[in-house]
Amino acid sequence: MKKKIAIIGLGYVGLPLAVEFAKKYQVVGFDINQSRVNALKSGHDSTLEVTDSNLQAVLNKTEEKGLTISTDISTIASCEVYIVTVPTPVDKNNRPILTPLIKSSEAIGSVLKKGDIVIYESTVYPGVTEDECVPVLENISGLKFNKDFYCGYSPERINPGDKTHTVANIKKVTSGSTPEIGIEVDNLYNSIITAGTHLAPTIKVAEAAKVIENAQRDINIAFVNELAKIFNKLDIDTHAVLEAASTKWNFLPFKPGLVGGHCIGVDPFYLAQKAQEVGYHPEIILAGRRLNDSMGEFVATEVLKLMVKNDIAIKDAKVLMLGITFKENCPDIRNTKAIDVYKALTNFSMNVDVYDPWASSDEVLSEYNFLKTDSLKEGYYDAIVHVVSHNEFLDLDLEKLKAKKAIVYDVKGTLNSAKIDKRL
Repeated sequence: MKKKIAIIGLGYVGLPLAVEFAKKYQVVGFDINQSRVNALKSGHDSTLEVTDSNLQAVLNKTEEKGLTISTDISTIASCEVYIVTVPTPVDKNNRPILTPLIKSSEAIGSVLKKGDIVIYESTVYPGVTEDECVPVLENISGLKFNKDFYCGYSPERINPGDKTHTVANIKKVTSGSTPEIGIEVDNLYNSIITAGTHLAPTIKVAEAAKVIENAQRDINIAFVNELAKIFNKLDIDTHAVLEAASTKWNFLPFKPGLVGGHCIGVDPFYLAQKAQEVGYHPEIILAGRRLNDSMGEFVATEVLKLMVKNDIAIKDAKVLMLGITFKENCPDIRNTKAIDVYKALTNFSMNVDVYDPWASSDEVLSEYNFLKTDSLKEGYYDAIVHVVSHNEFLDLDLEKLKAKKAIVYDVKGTLNSAKIDKRL
């Protein structure tokens, strides 16, 4: 008999997973955000990770499958598998915030029954599931771990905005709190993941595997960002160097840029926190974080230098910043490093218009306290900074937008090199 599944958290990770499971199982999607739940019930996903047609298809439930969405905790009480997909951010000091995970565990504990399985997908440092979440489940439910209920960990691998590498098309790491539960968890995911699964020997191995995936990318990008700083001083085009080096079969094709979002810009801090707890100070991981976090200021300084070189007055200069989301063709503004460029430019007393057709005006105002522009002015801007490579920007006629002596700086390196003054 198929188990009934609850998905806790219906964001970028939870909703695509819920929709995929709902094609074969009865699924209850639970979220505490009432406006988010209302929008999903109407058949629309504002994150654009799930198409309206796919969402509406699973909302048409049958006895065997389909998706129910609710903010009422009692709706998940009849489920046998609970999958937690809440965010795991860091605070202003880059320390892990486990509050959403703990609150989710408390909610599940209030309805947990004998034989149930709780699976965590949120990115954590090794040990969080068994050392932090399990005690909460035991305390609230009164049940005994690995006797009355069980746990698993299967790290999310959602890539926001990517319509090719969707949840079913990315190989999934799985694990369980006992060998038997590991197999059960693996079989559950295997039933929806066409790319297949990899059963890790323990939950801690699966947790560690997830947290190093993005730490590795962070360090590799930090290396090319450092190269960009060096080659800038040598007056060498970094992208041309990388293109030449990429002709070697085993050269890794990373590019310089801003590293934000809720994965690469956050996950390394989780590993660093655990390392420090056990008495090891991670040098490379934190050095990579520091370097990548410095890139917004570096970009703004490079723009300023170009403007000075072109005899453009800095104070009250009119600047157009293209993009505020954390990555291209995605509406997510969480932990975007584009905001670092904006703040640095405004600190130089420049007037900055931010244009981004993907970002929500209300979200930008709420999160960053400024209004993005929805219209562009011809012959107006002293500087244009291409920060996020949305497809829409590739077709913009930048010449029409430029004032006399204006400069164009390409952070992403995707614009026609003949139409820019410099790139990162």
